[in-house]
Amino acid sequence: MSLTVAIQMDPIQGININTDSSFMLAVEAQTRGHSLYYYSPSELAFRDGTLFAKIHPIEVRREMGNHVSVGEQELTDLSSVDVVLMRQDPPFDMAYITATHLLEHVHPDTLVVNDPMEVRNAPEKLFVTHFENLLPPTLITSDQAEIYAFRDEHKDVIIKPLFGNGGADVFHITQDDENMSALIEMFADKYREPIIVQRYLPEIRQGDKRIILVDGFPVGGVLRIPVDGDARANFHAGGSALKTSLTSREKQICEIIGPALKSRGLLFVGIDVIGNYLTEINVTSPTGIQEINELDGIKIEKLVWDAIEDRLANQNHLKTL
Repeated sequence: MSLTVAIQMDPIQGININTDSSFMLAVEAQTRGHSLYYYSPSELAFRDGTLFAKIHPIEVRREMGNHVSVGEQELTDLSSVDVVLMRQDPPFDMAYITATHLLEHVHPDTLVVNDPMEVRNAPEKLFVTHFENLLPPTLITSDQAEIYAFRDEHKDVIIKPLFGNGGADVFHITQDDENMSALIEMFADKYREPIIVQRYLPEIRQGDKRIILVDGFPVGGVLRIPVDGDARANFHAGGSALKTSLTSREKQICEIIGPALKSRGLLFVGIDVIGNYLTEINVTSPTGIQEINELDGIKIEKLVWDAIEDRLANQNHLKTL
C-alpha cells in the first residue's frame, strides 16, 4: 500500500542522522514508496472542527549535511493523511499535552503513532507505577519531610523531575549530602509538579538497558553505559552503547507490560531497565533504533512500519464488514 505520512517533529534540518530514530522511520517510509511530509507542532491549527497543519513534502537521504530536502508548505486537513508520526521530543509539558488533544480529532481514521490519548495518559515515570513489583522503591511527592524520610531509609537516592527527559536535572544524593535542601528548593522553583525519588541502584554502573517494543513485543535492546562519575546513562548525557541480550527478568517485564501497550495503541515504545527494575516506559518519542540496529544487525524501523501497515490493514478490513 502507498500511504501519505506526516511526521510531527522538531526541526528536521537539525537532527543527527547517525543517531536519530525519526530519521530512520522516515527513510523506511520513503523506501516503501510512501509520500513523506513533515511539520512542527507549532504548525498545527484547529479551526471550525477541522485540524490543519502546514505540512512540507520532504525527501530524505543518508548524506551528512544534506540529509533532507524540504518543499513548500501546504495547508492540509490532517484527516486526509493516512499516518501521523508524533515524534517531537519532550518535555512532556502542556504544549505536548495540547498536541495530543488536537491529534485526537483525526485519530484513528488517520492513524496517529502513538495513540495521542494513550500518550497523554502514559507519562513515562507515572505509567510505570501501574505495574506491580517492577519499580525500584519509589516516592513521588512535594513534601520535604517525606523526601528526607525516604533518603533516611534508603541512604542513596536518585532525585529527578517527574516530567523531565534526556537525563536533565537527575541527581544522585547520598546519605550525608548537604545539597539536599538546596536541590529540593531548586525543584520547587523550577517545577510545579511533585518530585520523583528512587532508591539508587548501583547496578547502573553496569548500564541502563533501553529495550524497544513494537506493538507490545520486544525486538531489541542496547546497554547504555554511563561515563565515569555520572549516574546517568542516557545517550543525551554521554552514555555509550554496548551490545546486549535480554535477561529472563527483562523478558518477564516485557511479558507483563506488553499486552497493556498493545491494547492502548502504543505501537513504538522504549523501556528502561536497571538491574531487575523497570524505571521508565517511554511512549512519547522513543530513541535507540540506530544503536540497536548497528549492534544487532537488524532493522527495527522495518518492524515498526510492518506493525503500522498491519494496523491500517486491520482497520480497513473492519470498515468493510
